[in-house]
Amino acid sequence: MRGMEIWLGAMAFGLAAMVAAQPPTQAERAAATQATAERAEACRAARPFYWEIGDGGGLLASGAVGAGAPGRQTRLALASASKWIYAAYVAQRRQGRLSESDIRLLSFRSAYTGLRGCGAWQTVASCMNSRINDYGRPDAAGDGRFFYNGGHMQRHALEMGLGEDGNEALAVEVRNGLSVMGADWGFGYAQPQPAGGGVGSAGDYARFLQAIIAGRLAIHALLGAHAVCANPRACPRQALQSPIPENEVWHYSIGHWVEDDPGSGDGAFSSPGAFGFYPWISRDKAHYGVLAREAHAGWLSRSATDKPYLQSAVCGRALRQAWSSGQAVR
Repeated sequence: MRGMEIWLGAMAFGLAAMVAAQPPTQAERAAATQATAERAEACRAARPFYWEIGDGGGLLASGAVGAGAPGRQTRLALASASKWIYAAYVAQRRQGRLSESDIRLLSFRSAYTGLRGCGAWQTVASCMNSRINDYGRPDAAGDGRFFYNGGHMQRHALEMGLGEDGNEALAVEVRNGLSVMGADWGFGYAQPQPAGGGVGSAGDYARFLQAIIAGRLAIHALLGAHAVCANPRACPRQALQSPIPENEVWHYSIGHWVEDDPGSGDGAFSSPGAFGFYPWISRDKAHYGVLAREAHAGWLSRSATDKPYLQSAVCGRALRQAWSSGQAVR
């Protein structure tokens, strides 16, 4: 009898362990992520926003927080989230085989660091060569070291023969290069600036991320490739200028970040925009996420906590944690 009790106890313990080991359901993940968006301290500064998470097959869960939050189809300024799309366009044109020049320019290690902005009426070339952008002249001080600036991609677009393109022509070229996205893909440009002029909705960007995860875009194999340390304080020989916090060490790959800080990072690939639009793909390339907002206040602030792109990145990290664990982050 005693042996039977021990056996039954062991069976009960084993069943409890099996139940505890079960991964959270999709409904539990979605509820935890929405609760995190609504209540987590990490997401307070980013509200209002729309969020969604999915995989290579499509949308799995979504939600919105705060009055005035955009919807899935609201067109927003993507700012630097445009960089990932341009990099994917180049990878597609090159059939996944980048030249040394491609790598240097798309990982922001060229000497073209003087871009300050483009006018909506300009072309890729007239913007690059304007007075406000130092006439497109290279700066030898930045050559070979990471320097976060749109001039690298502007120069790359010139080398791709896109110098005469304005907004619509540039958008048509990029959409044609990424034709797997479909003829109704809504990505466009408000400025002829590959690194920062893009416009689109969370739904548009989600379709792009889905295509990466599904392996339908060549940049799938380049996620995290040719990455350089992007923290000047931690890696002064590799990095000269960066928008990330001084206390975190991220890397920069081909038009996207690798959030792999040893302390706070989870290895996600991302491309946060200045106004808070924040797309990401998980380290295992299994899930994508979009945090969509457009907040112009604070993006020029000297305080890191006021910058919309960092607010969104911090919140996005919490959303990923909630989705993965099925437990809300406080």
